[in-house]
Amino acid sequence: MESKTPRDRSINPKLKNLRRNINFDIDQLFEGIRKGDIVHLSKAITLIESTHPKHTEIARKLIDRCLPFSGDSIRIGITGTPGVGKSTFIESYGSFLIENGTKIAVLTIDPTSQISKGSILGDKTRMEKLSASEMAFIRPSPAGDSLGGVARKTRETIILCEAAGFKRILIETVGVGQSETAVHSMVDLFLLLLLPGGGDELQGIKRGIMEMADIVLVNKTDDDRVNLAKETRRDYKNAMHLLPAKENGWPVKVLNTSGLHGIGIKELEEEVQGFEALTKSNQSFNLKRQNQSSYWLEESLNQQLLDTFKNKDGIKELLETLKTQVTDHKISPFHAAELLIKEFLKQ
Repeated sequence: MESKTPRDRSINPKLKNLRRNINFDIDQLFEGIRKGDIVHLSKAITLIESTHPKHTEIARKLIDRCLPFSGDSIRIGITGTPGVGKSTFIESYGSFLIENGTKIAVLTIDPTSQISKGSILGDKTRMEKLSASEMAFIRPSPAGDSLGGVARKTRETIILCEAAGFKRILIETVGVGQSETAVHSMVDLFLLLLLPGGGDELQGIKRGIMEMADIVLVNKTDDDRVNLAKETRRDYKNAMHLLPAKENGWPVKVLNTSGLHGIGIKELEEEVQGFEALTKSNQSFNLKRQNQSSYWLEESLNQQLLDTFKNKDGIKELLETLKTQVTDHKISPFHAAELLIKEFLKQ
């Protein structure tokens, strides 16, 4: 079996000992990131994923140093129904971007993954062409974390990747539920991949996810599904007229694509560039990023306040006691919360 190379670390989540034993030199990391060194970038992301208090402080300083060198990219969220072919699509689209001289980073959000199992690693290692390219960086999300924690660390990872010179950041949702909303809150443009045969699927797609999409891709437009895929595209184009217009003035586009055969990839990139040109010209691009920064400030504040609250002496014990009383219908949840706040403010 071949030994792992430094590049393999960017797609391997099973490195418990690496995270435990790594020594972090902030100057060295920063210089390596600015030079676009993959090993230093991987090490820096491992740092921000760490929950050790000492590492948290170093990570904060590193992110602050990288922040002035971030922002010069297009951040693209990618989601889709199970079996839609996201990995094959990302491989195809990413390869197209690289062939045209664009450095790309592929990040994932999956709060459900485990440290030793799950689909993340398999999905990434199937991107053989991207994994072999020096112009690509592939990174799974932190395993076994809450959605909020994963999303926060992914947003910080974006900053590091941009400081390292990556011009396209592709953020893939792998988990289900609120992960689409989390990704939407940190990207400039949102892609929704769907399968041909949209009649039944159209009914199953959440309206909220449809409203988030800037470009809808009917993927797997290949082999004997070409005609069906074209019909599905027409169905979705008609459905888009029922949704409210976007504030940024962008009319949602629906395209046929095939990650397997590269169909529609060039057309997609033309639309992405059109989206960038329009939203930057009418200032909605920067406004959206400003709103996202404000949103993450409030999210971070809420999370840190909650952590501070729960870690106060006596709060954990009282919380467990009150939980029992609430579930036994001896006290209302609202009264229990009031008692917890009063106990917190007494300290």
